[in-house]
Amino acid sequence: MNPFAPLFSAARGLAQAANPAGAERERTRYSVAIPADARLRLAAGWMLLGTGALVASGLFSLLLVLSRTPGVNRLIPVADLFHVSLVAHVDLSVLVWFAAFGALLWVLGGSVRRIGIGWSALALCTFGAVLMAAAPFVQNAVPIMANYIPVLDGSVFLTGLIAFGIGVALEVMRALLYAQPLGTSLDGASALRLGLLAAAVSTAVALFAFVWSWRALPSALEGKAYYELLFWGGGHVLQFTWTLLMLVAWLWLADAIGATVPLSPRVSLLLFGLALALVFCTPFVYLAYDVTSVEQRRLLTWMMRAGGGLAILPVSLAVLLALWERGSVRPEARPLRAALTMSLALFAVGGLIGFAIKGSDVRIPAHYHGCIVGVTLAFMGLVYHLLPRLGFRAPTSRMAMIQPYVYGAGQLLHITGLVWSGGYGVQRKVAGAAQVLGSTQEVAGMALMGIGGSIAIVGGLLFVIVVLGALRARQRAIPA
Repeated sequence: MNPFAPLFSAARGLAQAANPAGAERERTRYSVAIPADARLRLAAGWMLLGTGALVASGLFSLLLVLSRTPGVNRLIPVADLFHVSLVAHVDLSVLVWFAAFGALLWVLGGSVRRIGIGWSALALCTFGAVLMAAAPFVQNAVPIMANYIPVLDGSVFLTGLIAFGIGVALEVMRALLYAQPLGTSLDGASALRLGLLAAAVSTAVALFAFVWSWRALPSALEGKAYYELLFWGGGHVLQFTWTLLMLVAWLWLADAIGATVPLSPRVSLLLFGLALALVFCTPFVYLAYDVTSVEQRRLLTWMMRAGGGLAILPVSLAVLLALWERGSVRPEARPLRAALTMSLALFAVGGLIGFAIKGSDVRIPAHYHGCIVGVTLAFMGLVYHLLPRLGFRAPTSRMAMIQPYVYGAGQLLHITGLVWSGGYGVQRKVAGAAQVLGSTQEVAGMALMGIGGSIAIVGGLLFVIVVLGALRARQRAIPA
């Protein structure tokens, strides 16, 4: 019996609901036309920033894995190294990489008007990212392990973070104020552009939440309490942004490999709307409760849990069915299919782990690593698809095909080790002797985590090698 049969059945049911007449569906092309103007050069700049952030985060992740691997962690100064590396790794691999990729898509899906604002945004974000990556080496700042955006509490890192935030705000403003006209008919391309606009809206709301929290927080607060409350509201809203961008990437990748997604543009638009809907509750939550109140924290958490997954299940089932029905693909599309397949798998595993969380153990990072890596793999696949369309060489090598599997398999082992250890009570955000690994099972679980993390680092390195190789082999000039 096929173990995925129930999923395919549910996906077919979704397809029939979207096409109740049962007629043979016409293929909806979920792709955005790539412009042949100055937007190409700006999009390439955002791709370079995102790739550079992944390179730097990979170096910090190596230090993270070593600091938590039994035996090896005794050879290095664990405590400060672990927390400083964790801050830099999280902010570069999630905040900078995700926001840079979102900006790339906003540029491609938007208008060429006010392109100078886009270049100013890219310059500010690059400056901010460089400061955040350099901060651990130029200033001895205290690492604050706040949720969503951990920080090094020093002037260099915070200046970089503020510059990056202003840059993102500029690009979001440009995406919203100078959007490309959608035309009179709704097709797959229009649905994707509306999905990208929805992601820009949720980012704008997240920035609004950060500013509101900053202005409303008592001046007496400091340290962990201050930054936790500062980033709590906006951090929750940013999860909607990453989800929307991932859904766009899933549909675009499915189309790129020649699969027919059984969703009409209208249904897709409805699902994007569902993924965005609860974001608009954010201002009312801020008006109703103080930023320091337990009620606000609970409402924002509920909002993310209730609204974040509304569109994910139907879109993932539709894409899964499209992959199953497509079968084999042409050689140049194999890296895209690999990335899409592993993205769906990692995000599903991460979501399922969320139901097993109890307390504050390492099952929590297992949950968000699965989800975050699912988003990352979707973005990696779309980078592979976009490279030749931005004027660079298409990544068709064997390395490009196996990279998503290596990266995804390593991350699966990584989070399996975390779930295993979390079941024995190993706590999160600690390393070395502070982990208190008192049993063979705990040591084995964290060792598996270290092995998987090391494999995932290799997979991340392969991605960087493939992308840099494609960037060096430019096929055509990019319009100025």
